Amino acid sequence: MTKTFKLMLTASAAALLSTAAAAQDCPRGDLDSRYCDADGDLVADIPADASQWLDPDTLVFAYTPVEDPAVYKTAWADFLTYLEEKTGKDVIFFPVQNNAAQIEAMRSGRLHISGFNTGSNPLAVNCAGFRPFTIMASEDGSFGYEMEIITYPGSGVEKMEDIAGKQLAFSSPTSNSGFKAPSAILKGEYGLEAEKDFEPVFSGKHDNTILGVANKDYTAGAIANSVMHRMIERDVIKPEQVVSIYKSQTFPTTGFGVVYNLKPELQEQIRDAFFTFPWEGSSLQEEFSKSNEAQFIEMNYKDFWDVIRKIDAANGVSYACQ
Repeated sequence: MTKTFKLMLTASAAALLSTAAAAQDCPRGDLDSRYCDADGDLVADIPADASQWLDPDTLVFAYTPVEDPAVYKTAWADFLTYLEEKTGKDVIFFPVQNNAAQIEAMRSGRLHISGFNTGSNPLAVNCAGFRPFTIMASEDGSFGYEMEIITYPGSGVEKMEDIAGKQLAFSSPTSNSGFKAPSAILKGEYGLEAEKDFEPVFSGKHDNTILGVANKDYTAGAIANSVMHRMIERDVIKPEQVVSIYKSQTFPTTGFGVVYNLKPELQEQIRDAFFTFPWEGSSLQEEFSKSNEAQFIEMNYKDFWDVIRKIDAANGVSYACQ
């Protein structure tokens, strides 16, 4: 069946959002005033009032916009079919173009299930009521990726200090590996600050940065190496086109979850779909085996994103909703 995504709210959804938006007298930490966190797990609680639950006929799913959305619409096709079987609802893929649009779609009630990238997870949690519960992992349970700073052979950049006076491409301000982590590392470990010591440019997405460096459009770039590995596997670039001059500690990768006010039974059905999805022979396996991922494992935002929140604090990042 052909499915169309309409960017509008029903009257009942709009009323629900209006109710949820009212400040509540409850513990919430860094969460926006429309959410509560009575259990202290740093994510929005499911509303106790059943009248505030969402139970849409069609569920909307989005994957973080790290690369061409068309590639991932195909990659997620088998999983979305499985999700339909588990929930008894239609499910559509929403091809978001940037992290801000993805967060706003969930905050406004237009996005129900999503994978937010590492850096935008805290913003989605605090501003959009995102409840992440799983990430992809390899068969042995290991997970994550590293931030790398890459250049091209013969660029004149052989070590981090050589970035001084040159150009460095970032992806977007909300990206952990594409901006926040490298900014903190460059300043804290090498005394290099954007605008003052080097020229920062924003490519929009990791694949744009990688292609830009490989094609010598950018002198150097900060990227998530999981994206680069998949691009090499697809022959989008050749390994010899880029040189890595820095590799970080391992960070958690994209976190998947649901909006806080989905009906509790529906949230459980969605969780079950992630943890029971048969990877073998699936479109997910075909794409994500390129970065050695083979299953969904359970995680929690409070522990897994602790290092990311510390990086944000070092960068002076605020989780206040605009």
